[in-house]
Amino acid sequence: MKRLISCCLLALSATPLLSPHVFAAEDASCKNVRMGVVNWTDVIATSAMAQTLLDGLGYKTKQTSASQQIIFAGMRDNRLDLFLGYWNPTMNGSIAPFLAAKQITVLPEPSLKDAKATLAVPTYLADKGLKTFADIARFEKELGGKIYGIEPGSGANTKITAMIDENRFGLGKFQLVESSEAGMLSAVARAVKRNEPIVFFGWAPHPMNIQQDMTYLSGSEDALGPNEGQASVWTVTMPDYASRCPNVSRLLSNLTFSAEDESRMMQPLLDHKDAQASARQWLKDHPQDQQRWLEGVTTVDGKPAAEHLKLSTQ
Repeated sequence: MKRLISCCLLALSATPLLSPHVFAAEDASCKNVRMGVVNWTDVIATSAMAQTLLDGLGYKTKQTSASQQIIFAGMRDNRLDLFLGYWNPTMNGSIAPFLAAKQITVLPEPSLKDAKATLAVPTYLADKGLKTFADIARFEKELGGKIYGIEPGSGANTKITAMIDENRFGLGKFQLVESSEAGMLSAVARAVKRNEPIVFFGWAPHPMNIQQDMTYLSGSEDALGPNEGQASVWTVTMPDYASRCPNVSRLLSNLTFSAEDESRMMQPLLDHKDAQASARQWLKDHPQDQQRWLEGVTTVDGKPAAEHLKLSTQ
């Protein structure tokens, strides 16, 4: 009997069940990973990191740049698999119908916990007294009655528009200037260069927090989210993605960041460097991150990821 038990244990020890890298067979469709990306530098940076790792593991990834509503609809309609840029609470209004209908799912843990998103001003304007949401209306003339936002249809713009429509904080005569992230930041840079007043939608992580001497406004009364714009970022997938594509899902769960690191990841992109080249450089310079992100992950054909990752040199 002892010999029989020993043989059985020996046989079990040689099976993949006791291996630290258990290869869970994935549906054939998982080999092609379809990513939605909004045109925000932080989402571009983290999406490039995910794509670089997935490509290195043998998957074939494709990014589609679109608004958040189109991305959520794309997952609903089986045209996209995942999205690494759900800002909570900024995008809550946009995502709510899809979550209620169970057409998409959010990973259990955020990829970024220490985010922030609310209205901001250059510090020289705060020093002149524009420190709260209630102060904006007092500077209407100097501001030209404008608040600078990001791309049309974004959750942030929707909330700012609601403040204006409701005349909240006395903003009823103000106009929201909708633009791309780059367009808004260019407007901020011009204003700072001329020492002119400007109110804009700011957030962290972002190199703007390092490049500009800026102050986030207080007294928002939860107009742009609770706790003065404190936020978190989450990954969203198709509802059945975790069960159908467990290996990719494991990588997505591992991909967590800090606001400070993401801000540094974003800087090369604002310097017009290629996003995937920047991701490869980050992995080269931060092997501890690569090791953490690949823990328990395999290549597309089941080999331990950390030992068989092949990063493109292009």
